Amino acid sequence: MIDIGVNLTNGQFDKDRAEVIDRAKAAGISALLLTGTNLEESRAVADYAATEPGFCYATAGIHPHDAKTFDDQSLTALRALAARPEVVAIGECGLDYNRDFSPRPKQDAVFEAQLELAAELQLPVFMHCRDAHDRFLEILAPWRARLPAAVLHCFTGSEAELRDCLALDLHIGITGWICDERRGRELQQLVTLIPANRLMIETDSPYLLPRDLSPKPASRRNEPAYLPHIARRIAECRGDDPAALLAATTATSRAFFRI
Repeated sequence: MIDIGVNLTNGQFDKDRAEVIDRAKAAGISALLLTGTNLEESRAVADYAATEPGFCYATAGIHPHDAKTFDDQSLTALRALAARPEVVAIGECGLDYNRDFSPRPKQDAVFEAQLELAAELQLPVFMHCRDAHDRFLEILAPWRARLPAAVLHCFTGSEAELRDCLALDLHIGITGWICDERRGRELQQLVTLIPANRLMIETDSPYLLPRDLSPKPASRRNEPAYLPHIARRIAECRGDDPAALLAATTATSRAFFRI
């Protein structure tokens, strides 16, 4: 199975990053996609992926939270990172109108700049959207036909939003949010609507520790080794055979990222 969203350079992993990788491999994970969220982190995840060839891959992008850091040199830097063999997608990019850590007009412009770069380089995009669905689609739609593939990671939206995304031929990333007996109820129903060839799975670790893990870990930190638990919960909600779900999501992820 493949975890398409891991924030492995997050400080929560500083003390045991190698052990986290070992536990992921022991849990049956066959590849990790390490998320770049700004230029510094994008360089760091590419560097780390280079130490685990064939197991770790990286994205290069500027998250909407960091859009305020984007300047005239940023696209040049992203283009150089994207030329590295470890880097298989542009992102994490998109919009976050919930936190508004960057001004919305700046978020919009930086998102579109990265879509243009992905179209130029013919790389898939790894995207974030929170409380910005209409504007997100408005910016993305004109570029969609020029992009080889696009995934909205960590989907937690409504049925109408999911149908909009599927209509735009987006892949959908599902996290341990689906394991939350309170916030995840709607997602538990909606996951059945995602075609098997558009569904991918992720931990978004160290965030979103599945709430129904038993026994509960001593730490609230999520990690890739918990991906099998998330996958089983998704299979249960969809009425799928777990092995068939894993085979499908793994094939989908390999095709999407061309790994």
